Amino acid sequence: MSSHTPADPADVPDGGAAGELVLDAEVEHFVEQFALTWSPRMEGRIIALLMIVDRPYLSSQEIARLLKASAGAVSTGTRRLVEVGFIKRHSVLGDRQHYFRVEDDIWGSFLAGERAYLAHLETVIDHGLEIAGDAEGPHKRLVNARNYNEWLAGYHRKMLADWEAYRDAHLADGTGEP
Repeated sequence: MSSHTPADPADVPDGGAAGELVLDAEVEHFVEQFALTWSPRMEGRIIALLMIVDRPYLSSQEIARLLKASAGAVSTGTRRLVEVGFIKRHSVLGDRQHYFRVEDDIWGSFLAGERAYLAHLETVIDHGLEIAGDAEGPHKRLVNARNYNEWLAGYHRKMLADWEAYRDAHLADGTGEP
């Protein structure tokens, strides 16, 4: 990474407006490499951008400009990322733009958000069991789905607690690294 902060508002090369965020080539490369590990790729680009810039939040317009992406692609990506808990909406008093941010621990936030998904899935499976009645095949499949979901939810709570303990131990030693 270059010697400057990737999101320093003072970085306005090529005649950019004062305070306008401009990404250097190394940051753009990071965003694209991170996105290659993600599906859909646009969501990976959005998360990578929000993680690497030194701003508390970005507007959807800034995200689209920085990623050279359409407003629609950014809207779809941010909506999905909010739904699954990777990013959060942020409001600015008196401003009608849509803003987004990531938590310092987006991975723990994601795990916590997944619990809501599992609770919803449990409700849907229970409804399926009600309407399946005595049909042996559907009943067996739905019971297995419910049991798997219950097992996963229990393991999920343990996994989140283990992650938080691991994260906190590494933050406590001052290095933040294993």
